[in-house]
Amino acid sequence: MMRLSASDLACRRGGREVFAGVGFSVAAGEALAISGRNGSGKSSLLRMVVGLLRVAGGRIALQGGDPELTVGEQAHYLGHQDALKPSLSVGENLRFWADFLAGAAPDVAAPLAAVGLDALADLPAAYLSAGQRRRLSMARLIAVKRPIWLLDEPASTLDAAGQCRLSELMRTHLDGGGLILAAAHGAIGLEGASELRLGSEP
Repeated sequence: MMRLSASDLACRRGGREVFAGVGFSVAAGEALAISGRNGSGKSSLLRMVVGLLRVAGGRIALQGGDPELTVGEQAHYLGHQDALKPSLSVGENLRFWADFLAGAAPDVAAPLAAVGLDALADLPAAYLSAGQRRRLSMARLIAVKRPIWLLDEPASTLDAAGQCRLSELMRTHLDGGGLILAAAHGAIGLEGASELRLGSEP
């Protein structure tokens, strides 16, 4: 069984200690909700796990994954910014990411339908609303299968229907043996998710 764990993690940014002594353990089929005030290090923690930010102290370990790959190579990271090229169509953007992440050019119709964007496949991404841009980023999660999802405020720009779709995608991922770490100010829409609270609440 896959298990992602961390022990005694420390993060420093700009000479300031953001957090220290942080630990967690998440197994296949489980989700961890990371909460805390602004500046407590929620985004930094996800970036450390995926390998975009240096670990100042402690250890991150993955058991049961592919030993030839890093944690980042087995994870999807969905950050604050939706990394889209405005001049490309919705479908072209998704095909680019599928090729970049997996060296494959899959049929994007099913992932786009899953997030409610199939009717907009030929529309330039420049015309998408903030919520639609987030849905297109969500489509990456299912276009290329990776067991670890690292989600930073995934529902921030989604309407109620989009939040429902996100919850369904997360539940399906967990039911299939995936694991999720999600940073959010509020609930992430998954019953039974464990919680890691960073810093002190105002």
